[in-house]
Amino acid sequence: MTTPSPDSSAAPAPGAARGPAPDPGLERWRLILGSPAEGHTGCPGPRAAARDSALEWLYGRDPGQGDRGVRRTAGDGPSAVTAVDWLDDVHRLFPRETIERLERDAVERYGIHEIVTDPAVLERVRPSPALLRAVLRTKHLMNPQVLRLARRLVEAVVRQLMARLAPEIRRSFTGTRSRRPSLVPHSRNFDFHATVRANLAHYQPEHRRLLIERPRFSSRTRPHLEQWQLILLVDQSGSMTGSVIHSAVTAAALWGLPGLRTHLVAFDTSVVDLTSDVTDPVELLMRVQLGGGTDIARAVDYGAGLIDNPRRAIVVLVTDFYEGGDRYRLVRTVRQLVAQGSTVLGLAALDEDAAPAYDRDLAQEIADAGAHVGAMTPGMLAAFVAERLGR
Repeated sequence: MTTPSPDSSAAPAPGAARGPAPDPGLERWRLILGSPAEGHTGCPGPRAAARDSALEWLYGRDPGQGDRGVRRTAGDGPSAVTAVDWLDDVHRLFPRETIERLERDAVERYGIHEIVTDPAVLERVRPSPALLRAVLRTKHLMNPQVLRLARRLVEAVVRQLMARLAPEIRRSFTGTRSRRPSLVPHSRNFDFHATVRANLAHYQPEHRRLLIERPRFSSRTRPHLEQWQLILLVDQSGSMTGSVIHSAVTAAALWGLPGLRTHLVAFDTSVVDLTSDVTDPVELLMRVQLGGGTDIARAVDYGAGLIDNPRRAIVVLVTDFYEGGDRYRLVRTVRQLVAQGSTVLGLAALDEDAAPAYDRDLAQEIADAGAHVGAMTPGMLAAFVAERLGR
C-alpha cells in the first residue's frame, strides 16, 4: 500500500466529476487582496490556500492599509500558529526571495523578535542580512544559549558578505592594467585582445579554432601605499545598523594591505576603539551596542588624536549627521583636519544600497568645512581610498 501525496486527498476519483481547475491569475489576486476577494476569485487550490494563510499570519496584524492592499481579518480568537510553525510554512511554500522578504518584514516591520530570540526558530532560519541586523538589535535580550545560536547566524552572514565584498574592495588596491607588455605570465594579467591579435595567423577556419602560440600579458601599475592611515568612525545608533555591518566587513577586507593602517572606532555618546577586533568582524559586531544618543564631535576629536601624519590620513565619518553633541565643535574640528591636510569623508550610508537618510543641514556644514560628503558602497569607498593613496 502506497502513502498518498499531501495533495492527493483533494483529487477526485477516476471517472468522478471534476470541478474547474483553480485559475493561477485569480489565485494571485487572492494572495494580494486577502479575504475581501472571497467570492470573486473562486476556490483556491490547497497550496494557494496555505500560502494565503501564511501571509495572513504576518500581514493580518496590520492596523490599516498594508502591503496587501487592505486590512486582513483572521477571526476573533488568537492564532495558534507559532513563529516556528510559520517559518516552516514559508520555507515550504515560497521561493527564496519571498522568504527573505517575509522574514525581513517579520522582524523589522512587526517586531516579531521570536525569530531571532527563540532557539527553535534560530535553528531553522535562513541567514540573511535582515536577520543579522535583527540579531544586532536584540542580542541584549538573549540568554547565553540563544546568543550562541545567534552568533552562528552572524558568522554565516559575515562569511557571505566577506566572500562577495572583499574581492571587490581589495581589487581597488591591486593596480590597474597599463599598455606596457609584461614578461610575467600571470593569469590575472592575461591580455585577451592582444593575444588574439598576435595569434591570428594560427586561426584554423575548418575547426573554428585559434591556436595560441604567443600569449600576451600586460603589466599593472600600483598605487603608492606607504605610511597612510584610514580611520573609520562609525555611528552605532539604531538607524545605522547596515552601515555598521558593512564598515566592519570593509575594515576587515582592508586590514593588512601594505602601507595602509586601518582603525575602526564605534561611537554613540561614548567612543569605543574596535581596531583590535578588526580581523574578526564577527566578534567586532557582537561587541557593538546599537542605540542610544549620538556625540559625533567627540568621535571626530578621538579620530583626530589617532593621526600620525595629517597629510597621509583619511578620516571616514559614517553617520546620519543627527548630532546630539556640540555641532559647532564638530564643524570646527573637521575644518582643522582639512586645513592640516587630512582627507575627511562624511558618509551618510556605507552599505550595498547607499540610500542615505540624514540631517542635510549639518551635512552641508561639514561639506562647507572641506569634507567630501555622500553615500557609498564598500567598493566605492575602497576605490576612493585607493585613489587618494595613489597620489
